[in-house]
Amino acid sequence: MAGLRRIIALAFVLAIGFLLVILSCALYYNWWPLLVVATYILAPLPNAICARCAGEYDIMSDYNSGAIDAGHFVTGMFIVTGFCLPFVLAHAGVITVPAMIMSICGGILVYGTIITYSHYFSQQDDDY
Repeated sequence: MAGLRRIIALAFVLAIGFLLVILSCALYYNWWPLLVVATYILAPLPNAICARCAGEYDIMSDYNSGAIDAGHFVTGMFIVTGFCLPFVLAHAGVITVPAMIMSICGGILVYGTIITYSHYFSQQDDDY
């Protein structure tokens, strides 16, 4: 039952994050902050693809291969882009500062939800 409450709470926070991003577009009549949503979608893909390419049956299972490291690097680039894109758009005068703040707050909520979900529901390999 506690797992169900966590999922409901995470879904609520995720919905608020997306709502903030959409409101940052709709309230100020400028749809450029919606580009940040593309980084939300693309951020977990490199980790998933590179982890699949590396395989779990490597000879040295304790060593992270280059494919996994490349996946972490590209995922980090997408996450930094998701936070910095509203700054760049506001600095260029494309969006307003309140839209930038709302978009960044929405990004913090969305990425925080993804990290919290992966923390609570990751499978732990216990060696007893």
